[in-house]
Amino acid sequence: MARAYSSAYRSTLAQTSAPEAPVVLLQIDHPALSAPVRVVNDTVDLTSNGSLYVAFPFDCQLPDDFEGQLPRASLVIDNVGRDLMYWIETSGGGQGSTATFSQVMRSRPDVVEWSILMYLYNVTADARHVSAELGFANFFGRPAVQLNFRPDSAPGIF
Repeated sequence: MARAYSSAYRSTLAQTSAPEAPVVLLQIDHPALSAPVRVVNDTVDLTSNGSLYVAFPFDCQLPDDFEGQLPRASLVIDNVGRDLMYWIETSGGGQGSTATFSQVMRSRPDVVEWSILMYLYNVTADARHVSAELGFANFFGRPAVQLNFRPDSAPGIF
């Protein structure tokens, strides 16, 4: 799928020694959170579209784009502070959470070059890291109707 990037962004991506690199913004939403978690994968805080993103380096494998499968991504962040572990434990492993990745240039933080919203699955934690898989709900693998006429569900017609 073609994306409509700005000309300045395309120029930056094409340069071998670009003056700046794009930064990745991450917003995690969950009903149990009073406010969304907003972090930027950088060492300096960034305000984008009126929201403050706190500098917090994280490792993300952005979604792949292979034919015949749903896009998958992964997220690994440092396990610092008790707030993160408390939220993971009380939310059932982050059940029902969404993660929105956006990419912006630091010089133009209000221009979002691309953005993707994914669901958090399989959140695991150890002493050093919190890891999560990200993906989409597979609506194509679900049945189209609620009731199927099979010998076990409707024995009278077989």
